[in-house]
Amino acid sequence: MLWKAAPNLADLQALHKDTAVTHLGIEFLEIGEDSLTARMPVDRRTVQPFGILHGGASVLLAETLGSCAASLCLDPQTHYCVGLDINANHLRSVTSGYVIGKATPIHVGRSTHVWSIDIRNEEGKPVCISRITMSILARG
Repeated sequence: MLWKAAPNLADLQALHKDTAVTHLGIEFLEIGEDSLTARMPVDRRTVQPFGILHGGASVLLAETLGSCAASLCLDPQTHYCVGLDINANHLRSVTSGYVIGKATPIHVGRSTHVWSIDIRNEEGKPVCISRITMSILARG
């Protein structure tokens, strides 16, 4: 298993109380052996004026998944991570329902992590593909 400790969904959700994650309705769904999955509603909180999913909301979902996954790979007593770079390609518009994002590792190193985040609609069609690079920093 990739994770330093056995994470659970309730702890992840509680960690994000009163943050952009809860304000946008993001829910963590699954912690796999090397992946993290969450969903986000496509509603008044996450659409742009034309009624389609805002690209920034997709990036927020991607950054949430990538940074949480990277954090789960670290000993929180000795290290933490911060976003260094993120990019996103928006492939398909969505006007309702949910989008589901899944983060998987590309590189888990000592000083950087690179994660791929695949965001799909409820029919499983690709909506956005994102990649985030995380900087791993020592505490203290």
